[in-house]
Amino acid sequence: MNILVSAPLYPSEPFLNVTSHRSLLPLGAALLAVAQLSAQIQPQAPADTIAASAGDFVARTVFWTEDQTPADFLEMAGQHTKARWRTLYRPQPPNPTADRLKAAFTLGSLIGETFLIWQAGDAQQFRNNNQDVVQYCRILGVGEKMRPRLMAQAKMAEMDEWKELRQEIVDGHQEIIRLLREQMDEDLALLVDLGAWMRSLEIVSKLVVETPEVDKRPLCIGSPALLADLRQDFAKLSRDTRRSELMQPVILVLRELERVWADERLGPPTSGMVARTHQQLRTLMEDLTLK
Repeated sequence: MNILVSAPLYPSEPFLNVTSHRSLLPLGAALLAVAQLSAQIQPQAPADTIAASAGDFVARTVFWTEDQTPADFLEMAGQHTKARWRTLYRPQPPNPTADRLKAAFTLGSLIGETFLIWQAGDAQQFRNNNQDVVQYCRILGVGEKMRPRLMAQAKMAEMDEWKELRQEIVDGHQEIIRLLREQMDEDLALLVDLGAWMRSLEIVSKLVVETPEVDKRPLCIGSPALLADLRQDFAKLSRDTRRSELMQPVILVLRELERVWADERLGPPTSGMVARTHQQLRTLMEDLTLK
């Protein structure tokens, strides 16, 4: 950008001499720098918005934030869909085996089921599910420590103390993870958390399949940022656990979903994209936790 002064600024002013012309050159350079800086700091769309994950076809609504628990995620999904929670129950898992990795992931899925049942307000189903949680906690060595708390939770459900129970089950989830870490079972703690989130994604993706509104489709995976966060948690597992035959399907599904949902070139998500996402999650969870 060159500033050339070839005439007076006002008719009454004398023509600028060479010295005054030179004095404007630094000013011109400064104005150019300001203009370039302004262009560089234009606000960008957040990575975890619908606009970022599915194109600028709807308002920028955030469906997932880093501080959410699976319970928060399900509750938020219920606010955006017409959820019929009791239709989303799954069959009881088989009795736990000696495979502690599978037991930990299945326990996590049972915790995800607990959050679903809380949404439904179903005391009998809550008691049944908690009995399975106790069994899987026992296999992982935390059964005796968790049993009193889990029994108290079932009693709260029977007494219709749902408001108080919500925070209790969130805290119970965190206590299981803490107890496993105290036993130096970091992999098991990570798998419990992954299992809870993957079951929650399976539930929410089913809700979105049954929801006709186009602007709700990105809710299917919460956000590409959530998928990236889960993939990073998977990366924290030990090398042997990550490469185990049991866990390979988990990272394959996460990578595929992250690739598809973060690709803005695909445009707004279609109903077929939502259906495929749910089927991938459903198949994964059935294979790892119900067989």
